[in-house]
Amino acid sequence: MATKNNNLSIIKGNSKININPNERISIVYAEWNSEVTTPLMQGAKEKLIEYGIAIENIHIHAVPGAFELVSGCKLALDYEIPSAVIAIGCVIQGETKHFDYICSAVTQGITTLNTTYDIPCVFGVLTTDNLQQALDRAGGKHGNKGHEAAITAVKMIELRNKLEENFNTEFFDEEDFEDD
Repeated sequence: MATKNNNLSIIKGNSKININPNERISIVYAEWNSEVTTPLMQGAKEKLIEYGIAIENIHIHAVPGAFELVSGCKLALDYEIPSAVIAIGCVIQGETKHFDYICSAVTQGITTLNTTYDIPCVFGVLTTDNLQQALDRAGGKHGNKGHEAAITAVKMIELRNKLEENFNTEFFDEEDFEDD
């Protein structure tokens, strides 16, 4: 989705989100390009607190680089069993194909986690042509994409909870399974 001239850190439309403050959220962020990833991580944390998540339920973990985000997220999913995981990183185009390989691997890895686990894993990884584009999205003129990742996590938790509640109460009654 192109976001040129948009600041999606501000929710438009139906912005009422009901979230339990006891939901646990893991943020896994890459230390590489820390001038970008640290503000993104802090933005995500701030937005989660704004939506009512208790600070003690926000677990933050650093990994060396974007490639390690998938492993870090999987570890958080396996050992913390959070309500959602937010992966935050930044890959900036260089002179080699490294950019393409890392972006592809991280995208595929996060996608695999989303289809393997019933816990949302949010893709908060910037893939930019240069450092200025990244800074513009880490609290600059295009807002803070960490905010957007946190909003996505909260909305996905809300969706999951709603579907679980509807599944447990509306679709099946115990009498549907009783022997005749």
